[in-house]
Amino acid sequence: MTDELTPETPDEDEQPIKQRKNGLYPGVSDELAENMKSGWADTELRDLQPIEQAPNAARRRAALSARFPGERLVIPAGNLKTRSNDTEYDFRASTEYVYLTGDQTDDSVLVLEPKGDSHEATIYRLPRSNRENGEFWLNGMGELWVGRRHSLSESEALLGVPCKDVRELAATLKEATGPVRVVRGHDAGIEAALTDKVTAERDEELRVYLSEARVVKDAFEIGELQKAVDSTVRGFEDVVKVLDKAEATSERYIEGTFFLRARVEGNDVGYGSICAAGPHATTLHWVRNNGEVRSGDLLLLDAGVETTTLYTADVTRTLPINGRYTDLQRKIYDAVYESQEAGIAAVKPGAAFRDFHDASQRVLAEKLVEWGLLDGPVERVLELGLQRRWTLHGTGHMLGLDVHDCAAARTEAYVNGTLEPGMVLTVEPGLYFQADDLTVPEEYRGIGVRIEDDILVTEDGNRNLSDGLPRRSDEVEAWMAGLLGK
Repeated sequence: MTDELTPETPDEDEQPIKQRKNGLYPGVSDELAENMKSGWADTELRDLQPIEQAPNAARRRAALSARFPGERLVIPAGNLKTRSNDTEYDFRASTEYVYLTGDQTDDSVLVLEPKGDSHEATIYRLPRSNRENGEFWLNGMGELWVGRRHSLSESEALLGVPCKDVRELAATLKEATGPVRVVRGHDAGIEAALTDKVTAERDEELRVYLSEARVVKDAFEIGELQKAVDSTVRGFEDVVKVLDKAEATSERYIEGTFFLRARVEGNDVGYGSICAAGPHATTLHWVRNNGEVRSGDLLLLDAGVETTTLYTADVTRTLPINGRYTDLQRKIYDAVYESQEAGIAAVKPGAAFRDFHDASQRVLAEKLVEWGLLDGPVERVLELGLQRRWTLHGTGHMLGLDVHDCAAARTEAYVNGTLEPGMVLTVEPGLYFQADDLTVPEEYRGIGVRIEDDILVTEDGNRNLSDGLPRRSDEVEAWMAGLLGK
């Protein structure tokens, strides 16, 4: 990292230059400042075509407009967050903003202004950094430091929405009259400008609506989710091919291997990869990934590629590190597989959302009774939830722009709702026998198994988007052997 000089007030035309503390240059001479203003080629991009999701975003804004007539709606993308001192975390725009615009630019804000029976949309964002005042090379967020950003006219062409300078927005909102709603938690400055105009209750209604709007995916979204899953399948193949290197190092080799695929074919991983070997597989969200990878143990790999449009896969396989399950590992794995089969079979239009969870849990409860770990009958076990000591979590969730998508939806529209074509959800039963669990035979302890697939509800049933990865234990072994040339 290098250091820069920073204008104190980057929104003014003429700015005093503030030297960064401990910077090596004492200031900028008038001659250098003048020199830096000129001699630059015109790089404006012309004849740009709208991004692929622009028509979909326009339809979503129209539906939002119809839901809240006569109200000003403010949806921020969010701001950069400091990681340490003057370095920032990688920016990830708010899901609501991405859903309604297709854009991913920090500091941007979508505003829907009431106009007659509908709304007029404007995206407020930073224009290209100023060359007259030196911002482009003196400001830490200037183009010579972090890269070129689109001009307002370029953004209009790409997004199909009028664009204005976001630095004008706070003052505009402060003067606004009439009802306003804002998606909270992403831009403190915008929220401060609206502090006397919004209420928590009204803002929550907006957030809930935007969450429920994503429950049923359109064709573009389904296509992006399939891309994410296909890249994820290739990432799992990458991991199998380097298991010997992981044994020589740690779980982090697995994490890094999968991350490479995610960065090459997408934007990032959709969530922290769970690369849990041996007893770490019994920790549901093991993301430290600093443990040993040992032949004879299982690897629970829960990972998903996030596409460049921010849709994420969420897939889990539990693999024998040496390529072959032991008899006990196979017994537990096959029980989870049978449970998942029952759950997937229950995914169909008109079914209750809970049906796949109930079907999966019943199979696991039956197995636990059969193995003598629980006293039956099974109905009693399920009524009291006794199987949860070893099944722990729910059997699935909505999937989309967030790995746990639609989380703010009303209970009656989600977990107590009904499945419809276009919904995408995970089915992911598991059994987890903790290393210190004295209620199970010693040989069970430290074994964790989860199998997870991404399922699209179709008109006549469902489609497994992640069926490119084998699930049955014998098929997993054959797949691994093929990848390893055995």
